[in-house]
Amino acid sequence: MPTEIVGLVGGTLTTLAFLPQVIKILQTKNTHSISLTMYLIYIVGVACWLVYGILQQDNIIVGFNIGSFVLALVVIGCKLKYK
Repeated sequence: MPTEIVGLVGGTLTTLAFLPQVIKILQTKNTHSISLTMYLIYIVGVACWLVYGILQQDNIIVGFNIGSFVLALVVIGCKLKYK
């Protein structure tokens, strides 16, 4: 149980850390200072963690990586759209 709590807290914080950036981009439509390369590398890493979570049948890892994947996709989409 304590291990799951640590996983839930860590997953929540690391996933929600992207939310302010997504909100700011959607409000300002400014992605000039966002690194596309960083987000592309990040999204590949998140996809690997997602597959790992699926293979391990770990719903905490799967859920938070889906959330992170979606938020990173929004940033990438905005970066490409607002060039």
